[in-house]
Amino acid sequence: MKKSVRGIRKGLSLIMLLTMTTFLLSGCGTKDAATEPATDAQPTKAAVAATEAVAATTAPTVAAEQTGSGQYIGISMPTQSSERWIKDGAAMKEILEGKGYTVDLQYAEDDIPTQKSQIENMITKGAKVLVIAAVDGSTLSDTLDAAATEGVKVISYDRLLVNTDAVSYYATFDNRRVGQQQAESLVEGMKKLKGDGPYNIELFAGSPDDTNSFYFFQGAMDILQPLIDAGTVVIPSGQVTQEAVGTLRWDGAVAQSRMDAILAANYTDGKTLHGVLSPYDGLSRGILSSLTAFGLTGSDLPVVTGQDAEAASIKLIVSGDQYSTILKDTRELAAVAANMVDAVLSGKEPEINDTKTYDNNVKIVPSYLLEPFIITKDNYQELVIDSGYLKPEDIQ
Repeated sequence: MKKSVRGIRKGLSLIMLLTMTTFLLSGCGTKDAATEPATDAQPTKAAVAATEAVAATTAPTVAAEQTGSGQYIGISMPTQSSERWIKDGAAMKEILEGKGYTVDLQYAEDDIPTQKSQIENMITKGAKVLVIAAVDGSTLSDTLDAAATEGVKVISYDRLLVNTDAVSYYATFDNRRVGQQQAESLVEGMKKLKGDGPYNIELFAGSPDDTNSFYFFQGAMDILQPLIDAGTVVIPSGQVTQEAVGTLRWDGAVAQSRMDAILAANYTDGKTLHGVLSPYDGLSRGILSSLTAFGLTGSDLPVVTGQDAEAASIKLIVSGDQYSTILKDTRELAAVAANMVDAVLSGKEPEINDTKTYDNNVKIVPSYLLEPFIITKDNYQELVIDSGYLKPEDIQ
């Protein structure tokens, strides 16, 4: 505050000096100059110059509070093969650059050594904060511990970094709730489209090296296990454990191959498959390719869930092939992570709403959880298109 007052006094002194100078010059001017009609140009320039002088003495203080002052931030994303990670990276980069930070955005293309090397380079180049969505959250401990010794802050982005004390904060969605919503929409869809139970379903889970996979699956089983126990839901393949139903690297081709095998082993005798729990749109599309190749189309297709509201899957929801997905608005998540960056570099505590859930095997990581939303044909227009998450042309 004292600095700002000095700046204002300095500016006012300059205005007075300009005023006195103008008065003296008018008194000492030649007759032609004195009798020349006055114009607005010179007084306006003088006033502007004085105003700018005042602003110049105070602007640096304001700018330091509102921008990143060119500080270098490293963002490490797992892959560009998924639409959502491209959106996450681009949104975060735009927000942080708008705040004045220098941003280095890198994609590892699902290769662990590549991601490790990229992060190490960011540390060497002087990153103040690292925002990381890991390919495998258990493989970066040594690298992150080294970053912490250099004073680098680490923010875990949507995938929890485990086995390290170096992670400061976690920005994510309520991932167990995501799994619950997937199962809820599966059950809702079967009741709506497949009549009364019991229902035959098959389960798919995400990559076993992604901690989120376990939260998704646990959440889904919160809903499905009581129905399985009651006989309302049956799993003909008998594949019900996380280990049995996981899909390495969230690979749609792997899911398609497994669905092929399940159909061949369990559904060639005329048994009806009513639903498939899929935790991600990329897997859903692989599963649907398998189902279509098996001869299931239209109303014969089972209810298939998903996640991430990818454009290709919204098209399938509109056409009726995929029943649902989960919207996790990456714009909101990017904003949360950017605010965390701002806070830690300002010596402040970022906004947190969960301090109990996310144990990374070393500590409970303070987290901010955002709310996910179930998307179906009934509400995609409002929540996905009208909200601006996707454009109409994206799904045409």
